[in-house]
Amino acid sequence: MKGPATMRLLFLSLALCWSLGMASDSEFFLEFLQTLLAGSLEDLYEGPLAPYNINPDAKGAMSELKSCIDNLAPMHKAELVKLLV
Repeated sequence: MKGPATMRLLFLSLALCWSLGMASDSEFFLEFLQTLLAGSLEDLYEGPLAPYNINPDAKGAMSELKSCIDNLAPMHKAELVKLLV
């Protein structure tokens, strides 16, 4: 998945995470996004998602999302990381 579809998936995920962040601790939200952008799937499962029981379908979705993010141009990914600082 590339181009506009990738960006839509990214923004939808960011919006979902933002809404979750509004309902809970913003530290989780920031750690989740930073790990999603700069870490690995294992980092996500061992870090911000560790307290949660993630079902196989959600893991598949997370894997696809992470793959889309990892395929972003490095400069675009860097700009997204800057937004978190």
